[in-house]
Amino acid sequence: MAKKIIINKEVCIGCGTCVALCDKAFKLNDEFKAELKDDADLEASCVKEAVDACPVEAIKIEE
Repeated sequence: MAKKIIINKEVCIGCGTCVALCDKAFKLNDEFKAELKDDADLEASCVKEAVDACPVEAIKIEE
């Protein structure tokens, strides 16, 4: 079963940590909120690292 990434844009502060750690999967939108890239590589090893590093825990992984 594929991973599902959930980003709570209400909680996201737009710090860009997820993008810095894993630009294979994450980007900041025009409102500086995290979102998945259209071609996000959810299997990249950096995804969990980025999720764990989010200072406000706005990103969750559902397996």
